[in-house]
Amino acid sequence: MLAKISAATLVGLESAQVEVEVDLADGLPSFVIVGLPDTAVQEARERVRAAIRNAGFVFPQKRVTVNLAPADVAKEGTGLDVAIAIGILVASGQLAAEGLEESLFLGELALEGALRHTNGMLPLVSNALRWGIRAAFVPESNGAEAAIISGLAVYPATHLRQLVLHLNGMESLARAKPPDAVDNDAVVYDVDLADVKGQEHAKRALEVACSGGHNVLFSGPPGTGKSLLAQAVSSILPPLSLEEAIEVSKIYSVCGLLQTDEPLVLKWPFRSPHHTVSHAGLVSGGRFPRPGEISQAHRGVLFLDEIPEFPTNLLDMLRQPLESGAVTISRASGSLTFPAQFLLIGAMNPCPCGWYGDPVRTCTCNPAIVTRYQRKLSGPLLDRIDIHVEVPRVEYDKLTEDRRGEPSANVRKRVMRARRVQQERFADLPFKTNAEIGPRHVREYCVLQPEAQDLMRTAMDRMHLTARSFHRVLKLARTIADMDEADSIAVQHLAEALQYRPKLNTS
Repeated sequence: MLAKISAATLVGLESAQVEVEVDLADGLPSFVIVGLPDTAVQEARERVRAAIRNAGFVFPQKRVTVNLAPADVAKEGTGLDVAIAIGILVASGQLAAEGLEESLFLGELALEGALRHTNGMLPLVSNALRWGIRAAFVPESNGAEAAIISGLAVYPATHLRQLVLHLNGMESLARAKPPDAVDNDAVVYDVDLADVKGQEHAKRALEVACSGGHNVLFSGPPGTGKSLLAQAVSSILPPLSLEEAIEVSKIYSVCGLLQTDEPLVLKWPFRSPHHTVSHAGLVSGGRFPRPGEISQAHRGVLFLDEIPEFPTNLLDMLRQPLESGAVTISRASGSLTFPAQFLLIGAMNPCPCGWYGDPVRTCTCNPAIVTRYQRKLSGPLLDRIDIHVEVPRVEYDKLTEDRRGEPSANVRKRVMRARRVQQERFADLPFKTNAEIGPRHVREYCVLQPEAQDLMRTAMDRMHLTARSFHRVLKLARTIADMDEADSIAVQHLAEALQYRPKLNTS
């Protein structure tokens, strides 16, 4: 007897439909899985065999052949266990086949028959409606996550026996409720901008960066608040839209970072990898690539503390994602593209000992070491960072004053106002912020007033700006003008943008 059950597998961040075909034939008992299964799928034979038996059903003593179609798509992970078990029960006559054509079965099986949490559930069910699927049966811990997909009936189950009794009409599984409406006011941030003493210039730079999606590099002695400033960025960014929250939640789901009690990510991602991170950890890698740190920071912040300590080859790997907003991983079997549209914030000391240029403590590094240290960041990478800010030491009076700084909530309102201006401007274009636009749109939207044109001409000659730097200065000036609700870029907007150019010796 032949049975066909629908399941899904991950291909990058997208799901591909898998038809699980189960055939039972006479002969010596055996259990074979074909259709490009990986090791985890091959091991499903023992999990499924034990789960069926321990759930109170009979594993057929026949030649069991399971085909995972289409056979040219690699299948990986443990999410096919439930579909294989259901297929075997249908083929052996222990489960009625009626009404299963529009159902999707996903999840890992424990040996006693329990349905275990499965990573990547949100992207796995995301295309179900397009495939003609109307109901999805998933582990109970994945129910709220799968219910995010509007229009899909999701039925969480704790045990294989419970699932079979429901399909046979003997019991009823409760349908999972979709998550409550997004309440951005309920989001609590760990660090508020008001917690940072002094550093008004750096706070202004962060506000500009968040308003237009521009990358930032902080430079200053140890203990001046560079890391604290970076951690406060999430509190001044505009709230995630539902579309963005689902996009981020898919990445977190695949990486196993999604909390069971919080199926929808409401906070901006904040990733801060250590400088010992590997290439696969930062970008992606492996036979079945998973999103690395730069993709986990999608729509959020990637903070690289002590950025010169990162290997040069890893830093240079950031250049392409910073331009395109995506990272492509090529393998012999094909290419996968992961989104990587993040706000890069780097922090560094001015020299290895940290005190170069400090008015109080004396630097112990010789000039050659200082120059070599600063050159660890390549010119092309620095060219892609729009805002370079020096963060000096904070004086005693600033640290001990009772007056609290401006709270993040006030700054976030101004950032949201600037973002709305950009949303209206780019309503018919695939951009959200000024930082994303290309050279053709720079000419159209970054219009300089006559006095500003003279300043730009002088800056090109004296600061030796590259063509990329020229466009980035204009986009940054456009953001500053948007914060002032100005139609065109005036001299003061351009002057502020120019002051954020790097002052390090990178020649």
